[in-house]
Amino acid sequence: MPKVSSVIVPYAAYLRVYEPLAAFPDEERAHWTRYARRPDRPSYQDELRRSLADLLPTPPVAVPVHESADAFVTEVDGVVCVCPWRTRLRGWQALGDLAEDFPEPVLDALIPPVVRRQSAQDYARWLERNPDARPWIRTATWQVPINWFVLVSDAEREYDGGDGGRAAAPVLRYRTPMVQARRRVARGLRALREAVDEGPLIDGLVDVGRWLEEFHPRSLVELDYGGLVHALPAGELEADHSAADVAEGIEALRHGDGAAAGAAYGRLVERWRAVRDRRSAN
Repeated sequence: MPKVSSVIVPYAAYLRVYEPLAAFPDEERAHWTRYARRPDRPSYQDELRRSLADLLPTPPVAVPVHESADAFVTEVDGVVCVCPWRTRLRGWQALGDLAEDFPEPVLDALIPPVVRRQSAQDYARWLERNPDARPWIRTATWQVPINWFVLVSDAEREYDGGDGGRAAAPVLRYRTPMVQARRRVARGLRALREAVDEGPLIDGLVDVGRWLEEFHPRSLVELDYGGLVHALPAGELEADHSAADVAEGIEALRHGDGAAAGAAYGRLVERWRAVRDRRSAN
């Protein structure tokens, strides 16, 4: 087993897609078939530790030089499914999003402009050769986007409180078949469009729905709280049933019950505001 990192993981949640081996081209399928047999596969904490280590040199390595050959692996009804890390691609995409999170002076101190420009040029050249590339993993910091909860059901919720130590941190995740996730997106969009004007929630759900369409229909979709489990006290984490609140709100909209939909949305806003407020706490 890989050594447990002593680094506190960043407060990020993940939306992952695990595709069956049959979805990959022959050469890549052979690689993942061999990889799935390895007993020492790294964890997402290992990926984070590598990324943090890359930021220590001067200048920092904002995006890995080579693409990762690692993946998360699981079985679905006896079929091996993999979720490639694609750390380099996700690094380029995350770097492009940083301007929305930090003012320019802070961003310049974190990653010098010359490093960001070079990374942007590298990404543009790479995209010319790989126009259909997409990540198997989406990341959100200090929150779980509301539209992610539309994909899953409270009945699919998996919670493990851990033992309070680094070796067994709490886990909160949902796993659902791709066909179910797509069906819930379609139903959610119908209910929202009939009840409200176009807005960020609808736009986000359209975006995640289009992303899901890129994958094999027998894939598995996973919503993982990841490092966010460290941002919530154990009692609050155990009591978190955000997917149930989202489903209740959508069902209320479908029946024209604006008060019930508002109450469900209010619970979500209050819960996740408390998490985001910790981002700026001393």
